Amino acid sequence: MALTTHERRAAKRRSRGLTYNPGRPVWKEPASPLYNSIKAIIIGGISLSIVIPILLVVSTSLADDKQLIAAGGYVLWPSNPSFAAYQAIFSGEFMLRALGVSAFITAVGTFLALFITITMAYATSRPVLFGRPVLMLVLFTLLFAPGLIPMFLMVKQLGLLNTIWSLILPGTFAAFNFVVMRSFFMNIPVELLEAVRIDGASDFMILRKVVLPLSKAVIAVVGLFYAVGFWNAFFNALLYINDQTLYPVQLVLRNFVVQGGSMADAIGVTSSPPPQSMQMAVVVVALLPILLVYPFLQKHFNKGVITGAIKG
Repeated sequence: MALTTHERRAAKRRSRGLTYNPGRPVWKEPASPLYNSIKAIIIGGISLSIVIPILLVVSTSLADDKQLIAAGGYVLWPSNPSFAAYQAIFSGEFMLRALGVSAFITAVGTFLALFITITMAYATSRPVLFGRPVLMLVLFTLLFAPGLIPMFLMVKQLGLLNTIWSLILPGTFAAFNFVVMRSFFMNIPVELLEAVRIDGASDFMILRKVVLPLSKAVIAVVGLFYAVGFWNAFFNALLYINDQTLYPVQLVLRNFVVQGGSMADAIGVTSSPPPQSMQMAVVVVALLPILLVYPFLQKHFNKGVITGAIKG
């Protein structure tokens, strides 16, 4: 007698030493040992591809001349760790000032960007008259970005050249982040908002008391996108800034990589550690703030990334 689909599936899993529950979907069945092994190997390989370059950067920043020469320029594990490169880059005020500039740009820029994105996303997610024209304008900028020369001319005409605001204002709005946040706001039940409106709440109160508390995940994701963008940006500083006191840390890193030892002389480094170690030390200093902030946002980030992926 022919076996049914469930019987064949149950017999196949019993032959592998696994159990089968016909009332449970296939994708919820326990995975086979072979599948788990392959998954572990793939995840382990991806993890090593991420960890090893970071370890290489940190180790090279702690290495001395002899270790760098023996290893060919990059050290995977320093035998005699030295913090001479870090002491050198922090011996003057240049690096501390650059970190302060980057922190100010990131904090103020992220706050302004979130404020503009949240208010515009909420306004266009509601059935109001001006929502659709504003949405079309935003989508137009997403498809057709302004060129480099028009952006430079606009910054110049606004009198922002060689000011810290030239590093903040051009990046305070991203169309992609706006679309993500607007989509989340549109999924909030209209009945909930109307119930609050019947109680006499204004649009600003609805946004502050109802929408924002329900949107912590997407706000954390969009805020992290903005913060990472502001922190890692160096091209705007390269275009708009001539005063070295306004250099962000990423532009300092770029100059260290391009100029090497001459950059160390320009910022007044007194000691002389290997240029390769100093470059990697600046990389570590530039990466550390984001690595310290991300664990606190990981829960909201993981939740916000899959927002809208599952309906119902």
